[in-house]
Amino acid sequence: MKKVNFQISSFLILFWVMGLLGTPKALAQKYEIGGGLGTTAYTGDILRKIDLDHLGLHGTLFGKRNFDNVWSLRVGISAGTLRATDSVRPLDLPAERRDARFRGGVLEGSAVMEFNFLDFLRNDSEFFWSPYAFFGIGYSHFFMKGNTFAYNASEGYNLGSVVIPFGGGIKYRINDRWTLQVEAGIRATFTDYIDKIDGSTPPIPRFQDPANPDIPYGINFGNPYDKDWYYFLGVSLSYTIQSTKCYAY
Repeated sequence: MKKVNFQISSFLILFWVMGLLGTPKALAQKYEIGGGLGTTAYTGDILRKIDLDHLGLHGTLFGKRNFDNVWSLRVGISAGTLRATDSVRPLDLPAERRDARFRGGVLEGSAVMEFNFLDFLRNDSEFFWSPYAFFGIGYSHFFMKGNTFAYNASEGYNLGSVVIPFGGGIKYRINDRWTLQVEAGIRATFTDYIDKIDGSTPPIPRFQDPANPDIPYGINFGNPYDKDWYYFLGVSLSYTIQSTKCYAY
């Protein structure tokens, strides 16, 4: 796993450096401000894949500097809701017995580099749209409430984690000032506790207690070998507040 992560990181750094070296310097700079709305999702010890029955909402505000025709730096703040429960679609019988659940909010600050695959930002460009990819770094704070199994009362808990945002989308230039974006983003975190379940939680005994038949048993709470992730899918609108003509390639 460490080898794979190193290879991915090396590829992203090489991708960035090649883009910077291979792109002619432009005399123009563009600054944008914008915001957007969308949905959120989570994967972890309760949900192993994105589930449409467990979507939340999110909003974002951002500022952007376009260095040239393809590279941009975006700094933003986002807020969203996350939730999941074993009872809607349990992974297996132990998860059904566990009946864990959580819900709450996430506040994220991030800085990402965007790469436009088409010569999109030049004012006289023939392209009015472009696919793009992004990657960067951020920090998220989670405000949650949940329980590890139904027998326990729900408790509030807070935590924070560095996150690695990456993903892609499509931009459409409405005119010289307004740009519409549709984006799907992934947030890889360094915590396994968004859902209040991690590998350090002791398992419930494998055999039923005759004196307490209602207490779940035979449950291994969490997977200690992976982390919880969350996702944003949304639409945003940005406004260019400074624009000068870029040179063509």
